[in-house]
Amino acid sequence: MSQLKKIHLIFLGLLLLFSFTACSNPEGKSAQLYETAQFEEEQFNIEHATKLYEEILKKYPESDFAGKAKKRLEALKAESP
Repeated sequence: MSQLKKIHLIFLGLLLLFSFTACSNPEGKSAQLYETAQFEEEQFNIEHATKLYEEILKKYPESDFAGKAKKRLEALKAESP
């Protein structure tokens, strides 16, 4: 297994751990989704990042991260061929 894949799996495992222990407020959940989407972008998993940004807009439209997610979606659409 490549080192990058190991890092990805470790990150996802930690994210799951934090999601079980994190507070249940919408701002916390939207923050977790946004951080995961950014990580997915860094890993060039644009399709998954896009889905996560869309999930933020759908489930947490009033959160601080909704505006950030909308900007990232617009940027990703502008970058796509």
